[in-house]
Amino acid sequence: MAEEAIRIENVTKRFGDFTAVDDVDLSIAQGEFFSLLGPSGCGKTTTLRMLAGFEVPTAGRILLEGDPVEDVPPHQRNVNMVFQSYALFEHLDVQGNVAFGLKRKKVAKDEIVTRVAEALELVDLSSRAAARPNELSGGQRQRVALARALVNRPRVLLLDEPLGALDLKLRRQMQIELKAIQREVGITFVYVTHDQEEALSMSDRIAVMSDGRVAQCGPPEEIYEHPREEFVAGFIGVSNLLEGKVEPGGKVRIGDDCLPVPGLDGAGNGDTIQIAVRPEKVAVDEIGADAYAIEPDMFTVEGEIESKVYLGVGNQLTLKLGNGSRLVALEQATYRMRADEQWEVGQKVKVGWHPEHCMVLS
Repeated sequence: MAEEAIRIENVTKRFGDFTAVDDVDLSIAQGEFFSLLGPSGCGKTTTLRMLAGFEVPTAGRILLEGDPVEDVPPHQRNVNMVFQSYALFEHLDVQGNVAFGLKRKKVAKDEIVTRVAEALELVDLSSRAAARPNELSGGQRQRVALARALVNRPRVLLLDEPLGALDLKLRRQMQIELKAIQREVGITFVYVTHDQEEALSMSDRIAVMSDGRVAQCGPPEEIYEHPREEFVAGFIGVSNLLEGKVEPGGKVRIGDDCLPVPGLDGAGNGDTIQIAVRPEKVAVDEIGADAYAIEPDMFTVEGEIESKVYLGVGNQLTLKLGNGSRLVALEQATYRMRADEQWEVGQKVKVGWHPEHCMVLS
């Protein structure tokens, strides 16, 4: 890993009898886009506030570039924070908002002018320097808040759900812009979100949090393709969860079917385990027809279509298998098939997936 920007060592935060953050241990590299992802109440914002200095850990240490900062007040830490509400000063124009922190630090006037101009150019708002916040769109207000934080040249930028107030289309556009800005300035971003798609699309690494602890930490591909436990598999995207018993030969018995599953190391014969399969990995085909979707090396079972939801780009099918378990399959439309073609509720079908797409959960 590159040089550390942040180290969180066994940090716990309690509010009375409630433990908001429970023995969290993380290392964040210089220049990394690192996301804290989880549902409301999981401890991600409390962790961010401890990095900013707004909360003090009950136990553990926080180091910024190697220096302990648990007792350092927020204004003396080389970090800045962007909030979901943006917290802009309505009586100041864009230029005045961005310059505010520099004036408080008594930076020379010429340098303020130069740095504000650079920050506004970075977020593509040079032409709106004289506008008041109430004259700006939501995306523009978000960029002003970002410029105001970046103009101070912090070593670490903390972002608490900064895109949460934007509509879906603008939020996706801002995700691309925010990641591009982070790459250009090269500073460490620590980003809090409950939006899985947002975290997957923007992050170098993700820490998935649940009940105050880190359930799993790693690159987006690892978190999505190899979740270690049921919570992560269910929170990051959609997963089909199947329970079965381990049998000799690296197989798992689910009802009357035996499924070959890689990665059973540590599981003994007769152990009950859970496996997960992503809906987009599940293929659906007609019974008795020439194989269109089912490939020769897939594990296959028969089932019945219980429901069909048209998504425009494809169909989401809920399938009831012979053993009573249910699977969700996401079948995307291709140039050979329209999304509204095929499949009727009650239709008997063949269902299959590659064994290597099974994820063994702890």
